[in-house]
Amino acid sequence: MSCGEPHETDCSEVLDHLYEFLDHEMPDSDCTKFEVHFEECSPCLEKYGLEQAVKKLVKRCCGSDDVPTDLRAKVMGRIDLIRSGQTVPEHDVTATPQES
Repeated sequence: MSCGEPHETDCSEVLDHLYEFLDHEMPDSDCTKFEVHFEECSPCLEKYGLEQAVKKLVKRCCGSDDVPTDLRAKVMGRIDLIRSGQTVPEHDVTATPQES
């Protein structure tokens, strides 16, 4: 996704780190770069708004549930695989096999 215009911060970088921005998990200097980008790039701003709405919906529906650390790591690993273009297996390859 890109508006076709050159930006100081590339659209792909913004979209790759969008959840870090939404979750306030990046340095203030990077947040400022993202905010400037959103002012200049309406497609990225639209994507930001959509992801922010999804995040609010999930929080409202599941906000009281604690997410286990290992589950978060597995989900983030899957996201990284998808972003890198690698094939993602249908089954969970990180799951521990059940003992008989």
